[in-house]
Amino acid sequence: MKPSDILSKEDIAHFTQRSNTCGAWMVASNWALITLAFLLVAVWTNPISIVIGVFLLAGRQLGLAVLMHEAGHKTLFQTDRLNHYIGQWLCAYPVLGDCEAYGSSHRVHHRTAGTYEDPDLPNYQHYPIAKASFLRKLKRDFTGQTGFKLLMAALSNGRRNMMLREGETTNTALQGLTVNAVLLLILASLGVAELYLLWVTAFIFVYPAFARIRQIAEHGAVPNLFNPDPRLNTRTTLPRWFERPFISPNFVNYHLEHHLLASVPCYRLPALHRHLKARGFYNNHPQAVARGYWEVITRAVPEWIPQIGNPL
Repeated sequence: MKPSDILSKEDIAHFTQRSNTCGAWMVASNWALITLAFLLVAVWTNPISIVIGVFLLAGRQLGLAVLMHEAGHKTLFQTDRLNHYIGQWLCAYPVLGDCEAYGSSHRVHHRTAGTYEDPDLPNYQHYPIAKASFLRKLKRDFTGQTGFKLLMAALSNGRRNMMLREGETTNTALQGLTVNAVLLLILASLGVAELYLLWVTAFIFVYPAFARIRQIAEHGAVPNLFNPDPRLNTRTTLPRWFERPFISPNFVNYHLEHHLLASVPCYRLPALHRHLKARGFYNNHPQAVARGYWEVITRAVPEWIPQIGNPL
């Protein structure tokens, strides 16, 4: 399916319009939420606020990874220069990523989605899976096994990490460490250097689980992984309000729309979804959209509970 099969030239021009203002707001709002998470724990320090702070920071780490993805597509800002420098220093490096390496490999995923050549297949091709298998994955994530491997790989120049595809490497460990050192110094200058441990804890023990659920939501247990129609090989998830801060930051949940037209900036995906819905794009494709991430999990792990109804 081509975008022109469902969208006019005017539609495509409208939805692919990039905005420096919107891009700057996306980056600034993510860092504002990171600041608020640190502030919450600094002002109200107790076990409950620490857990909430860690989970909020993990959600924002996923948010920065999503913006890294956007900058890799060159859609976050109007110019390649802004996408590169802001995407690297304020989005990718804080989570030990690399816009350029990620972007080049991710574009291969877009070209080959719906085929056996998709480099992302190992992330989701085995879904649906048994409940025991899924719980083992979550156990590895929440006990830090997945996160520690990610951290070690990201800090070892020339080694692949979970943000990249097979055969690709990144050499940006120094930049990542530099940005994290700056974050630590800022916290130290405010007299709360110990709060940096929340950032590390979130990255190792919670962020991998959020990233896993996002991966499952996008392509796991879809009707047909090997069909070029994105309504069959991809999914959009409409999150509950309490899921947004953690698992679906920066409109990453509109993945079907993103695959239909990858040049649409993330901040225009909700409007594109509404437009496509009005055009009947999702009709006769009830599996193309899930209502919340629990429904995603019940599709990916059928043993869990009966499926939740069609949201359309």
